[in-house]
Amino acid sequence: MKFGLTLRTSLNPEWTANYVAYDDLKHFLKNEAANREWTEDNESKFIERLERELEKVYAFQRTKLDEIQGRITAETQEVEALCQNSEAEEHEFTESEIELGHIIADVHDLAKFTRLNYTGFLKIIKKHDKMTGWSLKPMFGVRLNAKPFYAENYDALIVRISSLYDRVRTRGKERGGDASAGGKQAAFVRNTTKYWVHPDNITELKLIILKHLPVLVFNPNKEFSQEDSAITSIYYDNDEFDLYTGRLEKTEGAEAIRMRWYGGMSSNTIFVERKTHREDWTGEKSVKARFPIKEKYLNAFLSGNYTTDELFAKAKEQGRKSEKEIEELEQLAQEVQYRVLTKRLHPMMRTFYNRTAFQLPGDARVRISLDTELSLIREDNDGQVRSGDNWRRNDIGVDWPFKQLPDKDICRFPYAVLEVKLQTHVGQEPPAWVVELVNSHLVESVPKFSKFIHGCATLLEDKIYQLPFWLPQMDIDIRKPPNPSFGLFRPEAIESSSISSG
Repeated sequence: MKFGLTLRTSLNPEWTANYVAYDDLKHFLKNEAANREWTEDNESKFIERLERELEKVYAFQRTKLDEIQGRITAETQEVEALCQNSEAEEHEFTESEIELGHIIADVHDLAKFTRLNYTGFLKIIKKHDKMTGWSLKPMFGVRLNAKPFYAENYDALIVRISSLYDRVRTRGKERGGDASAGGKQAAFVRNTTKYWVHPDNITELKLIILKHLPVLVFNPNKEFSQEDSAITSIYYDNDEFDLYTGRLEKTEGAEAIRMRWYGGMSSNTIFVERKTHREDWTGEKSVKARFPIKEKYLNAFLSGNYTTDELFAKAKEQGRKSEKEIEELEQLAQEVQYRVLTKRLHPMMRTFYNRTAFQLPGDARVRISLDTELSLIREDNDGQVRSGDNWRRNDIGVDWPFKQLPDKDICRFPYAVLEVKLQTHVGQEPPAWVVELVNSHLVESVPKFSKFIHGCATLLEDKIYQLPFWLPQMDIDIRKPPNPSFGLFRPEAIESSSISSG
């Protein structure tokens, strides 16, 4: 479908005048560049029109964003008053739920407005450069950066809306942990599935999920910043790619070893993690275990110069953990240290992403995470020094999109990664809304997708002999025709939709 038609069929009718006038700009190009030489005068007139369109789109996006933020602030006060009022009536909570439904729909529409207009500007500039032979892309890129309407990802709004929506849904009552979420291991079936999400669908997907599960916020007393959602992991392997091969082939006992931290570069606690694959015939489940270590001790630990006795001496003194817990952590640390030394493991691949996690506090029945801005980055020293003798490279932080890196060092993954973890009683069906979501047009199923494996297969292809089965999927357009009965609907349409909250 040509972009002009896509724009006309996708826009919000109430906002029509505020979209980039793509067709007008295209007609100007065709009329002026078709049969004659493009002149300085043509160029200046085109840039003038383009500038007006950019200013119009930018101003509208800022105005709508401010308006939505104001409505969220007003609704926060309203909900707070309702929750404090022991005599608040049901219809008052319903009215708040309806208003939040409208706010959610507006955030969705604004995110869509942003993506459509950004695509429109990129396409018309590309068309200009091709038709005229004049290069406008570098110069207009600077103008776009000065009015970055496209850089807003709406995560801060989503976190605020999620908290409000959850308070309204529970009618202001405290959530207790769900008793059925614990219990004996054998009583439950655990299942994890993975999906790719096209950038066009990311905001809509988040807004749909938050109607059922709140965004998990680890520090509710701190105002959300983008850095809070960052997760960085350094995966280790050897020159023979033993760990890569084991994870790809799903060999019994195959391990992944990584160093992980949360947030920005000021974080001085690093989690050393080991994932162990278990085959079904063993009757055991694959496990992830980890222990924390201060960043200043990590190099010494990995080289064998910092013992596990030293690592856990303070924990033993403080007595906050039981003797059994410390023993288990110490054994894990010894095994990881031994594996690093005997298998000659070194930094191989970094994964970076911003994670939005959805979960009812204390309830593990449904856990959903959505990882965006996924970047896979080389950490090995082959061909050039990257991590050197350190446990990670030091020339980058969490500054996505890592423009300072050469293309051969980074794969900027084009999709978000959705992970759905279900824990149900034997014979029990997953919640209907989850089934509907994972079968919808918004997601593309990719069983067993691994960020580490994808990074190695993409950036180190000449060094490995086996590639993952999902690589051919990268060459297809994963977008699907929308299902008119599934998606975000304004409150008037909620009763007849499959996404009604509850």
